Amino acid sequence: MRSSGAERGVIRRLFTWKKILGTFFGLCLLGMGAFVVLFMVIDVPASGNEDARIQSNIYRYSDGSILARDGALNREVVDLDKVPREVQRTFVAAENKTFYSDSGVDLKGTARGLINTLSGKGKQGGSTITQQYVKNYYLTQDQTVSRKLKELIISLKVDQQMSKNDILAGYINTSYYGRGAYGIQAAAQAYYGIDAEDLNVAQGAYLAALLQAPNQYDWAVASAEGKKLAEQRWNYVLNNMVEMHWLGASERQGLKFPVPDAPKAAPGLEGQTGYLVGAAKEALEKQLVSDGTAADLDEAKAVVDAGGWTITLNIDPKKQKLLEQAVKKKLTSKLDPKERDVDADVQAGAASVDPKTGKVLAMYGGVDYVKHYQNNATRRDYQVASTFKPLILAAALENDSTTQDGQPITASTVYDGTSERPVVDGGKKVGFAPPNEDDVNYGDVTVQTAMNKSINSVFAQMGVDVGMDEVMKTAGELGMDVDGLQAVPAQTLGSMGASPLEMAGVYATLDNHGKKVTPAIVKSAEHKDREVDFPNPIGEQVISREAADSVTSVLTGVVDDGTARLSVREAPNRDGQQVAGKTGTSDNNKSAWFTGYTPKLVTSVGLFGEGAVGTKNESKQVSLKGTAGGGRVNGGGFPAEIWAAYTFGAMGSTSEFDLDTDMGAGVTPTVEPTPTVTEMPSDTPSAPETSAAPSTEAPTSEAPTEAPTVEPSDGATTEQPTPTATRPTFGIPEQTGSARDGGG
Repeated sequence: MRSSGAERGVIRRLFTWKKILGTFFGLCLLGMGAFVVLFMVIDVPASGNEDARIQSNIYRYSDGSILARDGALNREVVDLDKVPREVQRTFVAAENKTFYSDSGVDLKGTARGLINTLSGKGKQGGSTITQQYVKNYYLTQDQTVSRKLKELIISLKVDQQMSKNDILAGYINTSYYGRGAYGIQAAAQAYYGIDAEDLNVAQGAYLAALLQAPNQYDWAVASAEGKKLAEQRWNYVLNNMVEMHWLGASERQGLKFPVPDAPKAAPGLEGQTGYLVGAAKEALEKQLVSDGTAADLDEAKAVVDAGGWTITLNIDPKKQKLLEQAVKKKLTSKLDPKERDVDADVQAGAASVDPKTGKVLAMYGGVDYVKHYQNNATRRDYQVASTFKPLILAAALENDSTTQDGQPITASTVYDGTSERPVVDGGKKVGFAPPNEDDVNYGDVTVQTAMNKSINSVFAQMGVDVGMDEVMKTAGELGMDVDGLQAVPAQTLGSMGASPLEMAGVYATLDNHGKKVTPAIVKSAEHKDREVDFPNPIGEQVISREAADSVTSVLTGVVDDGTARLSVREAPNRDGQQVAGKTGTSDNNKSAWFTGYTPKLVTSVGLFGEGAVGTKNESKQVSLKGTAGGGRVNGGGFPAEIWAAYTFGAMGSTSEFDLDTDMGAGVTPTVEPTPTVTEMPSDTPSAPETSAAPSTEAPTSEAPTEAPTVEPSDGATTEQPTPTATRPTFGIPEQTGSARDGGG
């Protein structure tokens, strides 16, 4: 006990209140002394930093030739007296209500920023307008303790040396507003097409709101949640102005959210150039975030738009020209918006990828970047329709899936192709019965023929046989963005959105024998002495080679005996080139696709029905029916024609697929059992008791006879049966792809 009491006595002698207080005050004095020393040592820089002086970026084709320059005209400094007083105040209300009375710093916010930096929690919050101006103009965006201390001291000195108006002018002229606009003058032009002096208070409040998250709040590209947040921020700014007696309550109530204009391209980005530059910039920005150079996309955009970059694309200028010519020859030259309203709604997008390297060799974003800002090659808002069917088959082969009767799913497995046949699982209907195009009943057909004719009822049942979770998993592994999508049977019709670039990557992975291909548009990016490292576009084996090659084998049948036969098989310059591919036509004919490949080149072409832009800069998806004076637009029409005109001109020499599969080449139609019509469709797909061996012949450019034959195992010759229908017989359509069912 004595020992314990003695220890407490020692502790009391060592840690008395006087000593604790003395230590505390000593540390305070030491900190104050250090601050005084730093205050004396750190001066306000004589000029702004390099990032404050925006430079041009240089974009090059893969061969080194110049594609474009941009960035030089994205910033214009204006005097504060050129900005209406009420607009000036929107920035104060948004960012720093005590601006006119504070000393230029927010000690609490700075301390919080220092703690966040030391603890690795990221961006600082709560800086004053003076501090943000100092960071933008004199310092950098680096999140370091030394930079924050400099910001604090320089802000105090700037507040002493400059007037509040000069600081505010510097702030609104150096801040980044999105759309490549630095400064309020460029922002006013970018969002409202007017000069800063013509802005009203509602527009000023939106520009002030943008500074918190310019990428997220840009109305033209914002998600539904982003638009909601943008309006909330806009309301916050105006409410603060009322609170500060800068805006009358009645005037505030009369203000409506000022939806900004649709983005307009900078000069010099006409034609396809703007689409290529935009895609390259986006890829670089994402990589800067990925490698930790930037904290988020807004910061990455600021870094890239500040200029000084040399960005080399993988785009081959010769193939790029060929793709543009193919679209013009096969589509745009036939459109006449004055004669037909629907022709004004047609948008085309395409992307071409080297399956061995992942390089994006050509891209078509739209008729002209300055006329249609959105890149049709990267947009993801239209259904992919039946181009999703090969992914269902890939999942079946990868997982060794079986039918409801326990038969292995292969190219020769027989399914019931009756239109609107109820999909079943374990003998129970799942509540999904999709129609085929024109409600054609095909009866019993092989998987090969079902792919050739794009029969919805077959693949809806196959998806359930495989398991929709496995189907969506395989789709994701192949390169589709399936995050947030439900694994339900309706997905078998390709009801999800994807871009031509995304689908080119998916099919490139199949072409590359199951090794993941992530399309890469940027070859290299350099800034001064620093070069950005991009990941290898070729990844790991995501599905087995046998599964991938078997899908390729089946897809050759779509070209030689299916929905793409007229446009691709008989193209005049095919010259015997082997081709695999799939057509697709979405619900109500709002989109039409052909994604196809040779051993050396994968290209996805999409047509999209885009109606007039509404009051909120949102386009409406409309039908393509009647385009160029025709009827329904199917994937085997314009998209496949564009594909063939481009691919066979870009290939150079013919090549053959090197396939590891026992499913044949899918060229000669497989034998089909004679279909029967029943009063009620069977609840389960039928599997063959015996089936003919699939063809192993090499693909040929010659057209099959009108009644193609195959060699069954017994040596007899059997004619290809004609499908039957419970309604008037339509025959096998030239191309499947329903305006109501997502056919081929």
